[in-house]
Amino acid sequence: MQKIMLNRFIDKYYLGGNCSSVVIKSSGDKLSTRFMSGDKNLLGELTMSNMKFENVEMGVYNTEQLVKLLSVLSDNINLDLMRVGEKAVALKVSDSKSKVNYMLSDLSVISSPPNMKHIPEFQLKIKVDKVFMDKFVAGKSALPETDNFTVMTSDDSCQIVIGYAEINTNRVTLPVDTEELVKIENVSFNANLFKDVLVANKDCESAILEVSSEGLARINFKIDDYDATYWLVAETDV
Repeated sequence: MQKIMLNRFIDKYYLGGNCSSVVIKSSGDKLSTRFMSGDKNLLGELTMSNMKFENVEMGVYNTEQLVKLLSVLSDNINLDLMRVGEKAVALKVSDSKSKVNYMLSDLSVISSPPNMKHIPEFQLKIKVDKVFMDKFVAGKSALPETDNFTVMTSDDSCQIVIGYAEINTNRVTLPVDTEELVKIENVSFNANLFKDVLVANKDCESAILEVSSEGLARINFKIDDYDATYWLVAETDV
């Protein structure tokens, strides 16, 4: 397989280091995982189809180490497992000239993300395109100490504001289009996490950001063989 396929899968859950420990499941023709950021403000699930590998659950405790090992290899790689009895203990990855072993963790040491017991109604559906993604990433980079972005609506517009506060602040305001404009109370989310989600899915041209007045946002990206969904929990101390 092409190493870039596996790297793209990793990028979409690892999010630059926010979600390091996961259980990756292979069902024979696809890889999937569920993940959670360290602060528990982001949950996600990811699937990569057309991925032929044996049925197995692999505990990846340190994704950074896996990424470093993969960097040793060339573009075309082969995947295999090292087993002790029935238990998979290592992922073996090789190219035509070299091989690396990544030791798998016991599944019990990796925290399982909670199931979404209640998914509220999403009043706002914001159209996210490539221009918005680039502007948001640039805006957050221009305000590195700013931790939140706020979804704000009025009678005739919707805006996403990086760095909003009740007092005057440095901020970036991005007007956005919605499928239907519904006025809701201001709701704020973690800007660092959202930037990392956008960066990890920069290969997508468009998506829909759904926002609930109950303090939850959801965004889904589908491209090629990848299907990634992320939930953001609202910040309460803005």
